[in-house]
Amino acid sequence: MRRMRNLVVTTACAALLAAFPAAAADTIKVGAILAVTGPAAFLGAPEAKTLEMLAAQVNAAGGIKGMKVELLIKDSAGDAEKALSLAKQLVEEEKVFAILGPSTSGESMKIKQYMDENATLLLSCAAAEAITTPVLKWVFKTPQNDANAVRWIFGDIQKKGLKKVGVLNSNTGFGKAGRGQLEKLAPEFGIEIAIAEEYDKAAVDLDAEVTKLKAKDVQAVINWSIEPAQSKVPVSVRKLGWNVPVYQSHGFGNVKYAEACGPAAEGVLFPAGRLLVADVLPDSHPQKALLVKYKKDYEASAKEAVSTFGGHAYDAFTLLMKAIEIGGPDKEKARAALENLKGFVGTAGIFNFSPQDHNGLGMDAFEMLTATKDCKFVLAR
Repeated sequence: MRRMRNLVVTTACAALLAAFPAAAADTIKVGAILAVTGPAAFLGAPEAKTLEMLAAQVNAAGGIKGMKVELLIKDSAGDAEKALSLAKQLVEEEKVFAILGPSTSGESMKIKQYMDENATLLLSCAAAEAITTPVLKWVFKTPQNDANAVRWIFGDIQKKGLKKVGVLNSNTGFGKAGRGQLEKLAPEFGIEIAIAEEYDKAAVDLDAEVTKLKAKDVQAVINWSIEPAQSKVPVSVRKLGWNVPVYQSHGFGNVKYAEACGPAAEGVLFPAGRLLVADVLPDSHPQKALLVKYKKDYEASAKEAVSTFGGHAYDAFTLLMKAIEIGGPDKEKARAALENLKGFVGTAGIFNFSPQDHNGLGMDAFEMLTATKDCKFVLAR
């Protein structure tokens, strides 16, 4: 009788254990580390809303490869140390298949080595080129490279016949990386950076910094940041009665930044993907259908204007789904599928990854945009 009871218990345990993989196979856990609150919330909040919308759409359509997506969004508030703690939680405790985000370059730089060492895909929503240079096996990113954004800005300045510029940047990973690219590439375009000033990401007034630039008699102002403080740059320039071109980085791609500038937004120039001007693209453009649909879906769901930052999350999610579609729920096979993906149409451009390029976007992923007096974004012509 004892042997019979043991046999029954053993059989029951075996059946129970066998059931767990089947249950696990019904879902796939996807983590996300986003700055939903804090100074980078204009990035993280639309990213979170986008991921929630996309996960719901995929699950309503039956999931991916028969698996429902279980989305675990963690708010880092833009803090790099917190991002690393959350990455460890998601990888070690939640056993996620991949992590989307973080929102900012500093956070992405903080966790990229950990993700690579733990063989878990990271699809960053941040722009600094250093996130994927040098290439790490498990680390990818969806925004266009900051070096290419710099080339677009310098190219436009060069066309205007200007040579002497002043630079402002926030004291963040993105701000510092952008300044580094500006200083590195300026000689290539025959441009002199006469002065470069760094400011705190929480700054509420940049009059002093802008006054220093004006004193150097520069011909254009370039600002590099992603925080609300960037909206103070054109405000300070116009307050001082200074009539020079003001350039922002591709981190200006949320209409809320322009609205925060008020009338001073008019004429601000910045490189960005085509999402913000999707409606004016020719119907034949390979991105138009996708951009228009995402814009329509997002604005109906979130009740706010679409931004390039939500677009970065869109690309991260859809790229991951495509990798799983090709490679299945095997981390290595999905990673290999992503690394070799070509011609994938996203919001930021058309992605062509390779073992040497984990961003997959080139110069053609950008357009030069400008803001109108009523704080709308249009193509700069």
